[in-house]
Amino acid sequence: MSNMTSSEQQTPSSDWGPAGDEYWAALDAGRLTFQRCDTCGKPWLPPRSECPHCWSAEWRWEAAKGTATVVSWVIYHTAFDKRFKDRLPYNVAVVELDEGPRMVTNLVDLPEGEQDLIGRRVELVIQSDLGRALPRFRLSGTAP
Repeated sequence: MSNMTSSEQQTPSSDWGPAGDEYWAALDAGRLTFQRCDTCGKPWLPPRSECPHCWSAEWRWEAAKGTATVVSWVIYHTAFDKRFKDRLPYNVAVVELDEGPRMVTNLVDLPEGEQDLIGRRVELVIQSDLGRALPRFRLSGTAP
């Protein structure tokens, strides 16, 4: 039973503007998308209305292949958000999609005791959580 108020149960999209709506709709359809600037060509996540590199408002959506590399990861032993208090400890990772943008996510289905994750290849797994389809990643292949 949850003790959370309705404001605590807000979905992640409640913090993002109109550009985020299309991102969430794609995830609901089983696709991970990102934005690419039509002016400077750089990709990014999370969604926003202007390019974070050159501030251009001219951009387009692109579909990600769903493959990435682990850049960084940590184990949280403190819940900085009440929604995750019952999940401790849990991991938070930064992965770089093959198309270039980096994103914060969780790694799922990690083998017990697996610690050597930097540089490992991962693949997209879309999971339903917090009332949303969320992009998460699992290891794909063996350690380098």
